[in-house]
Amino acid sequence: MPSIRNDQPLYVAKAELFRSLGSPVRIRILELLVVGEKTVANLLSATEIEPSSLSQHLKVLRSSGLVESSRQGNAVTYRVTDPAVGEFLVAARAVLASTLGRTLMTLEALDAPEP
Repeated sequence: MPSIRNDQPLYVAKAELFRSLGSPVRIRILELLVVGEKTVANLLSATEIEPSSLSQHLKVLRSSGLVESSRQGNAVTYRVTDPAVGEFLVAARAVLASTLGRTLMTLEALDAPEP
């Protein structure tokens, strides 16, 4: 059986994608943008983080190709690059719900009286 190297470009790209999702703030930003494009001012208001922090998070999301921006005058607007981003977030939520459900059932079984 041929071995598959862990450093193949597809695995590296997937790892980078998951790394870019490694922040609750970035997940929140994506959830906001899946609903529709938002200006930086809208994102600042919704996330309640410092402008410099928002800028860094948006940079990571731009670098990963998940969001893109456009400028009109002084306003910069962000949007997701593909509707699949929203589908991905929904799928992640389903996996999380399933995983947490199994964990909850395990904890309930541990708390149950012994037969």
